[in-house]
Amino acid sequence: MMIPSEREQELVDLLEAIEITEVKDLVVFNDDFNTFEHVIATLMRVCKHTPEQAEQCTWLIHYKGKCTVRTGSFDELKPMREAICEEGIDAKIL
Repeated sequence: MMIPSEREQELVDLLEAIEITEVKDLVVFNDDFNTFEHVIATLMRVCKHTPEQAEQCTWLIHYKGKCTVRTGSFDELKPMREAICEEGIDAKIL
């Protein structure tokens, strides 16, 4: 049987682990500059989307103003966000 202080420490460790691996969204925003083809190609290259996934996301970006194109940890999403932004497309990790 654990004494309370050990149990409390275990819970704190668990909560810290959950916080570190918190799932984030990589969101791409609409603009008036990039073509559908450019956004689709970028999502396929950077996010490894299928052509169908990339096209669906691009339509959502166009009509809704934004779309979550990938979920994951901040560390997973950061290089993807940078690559998308390098292509002139507005993306944020939220």
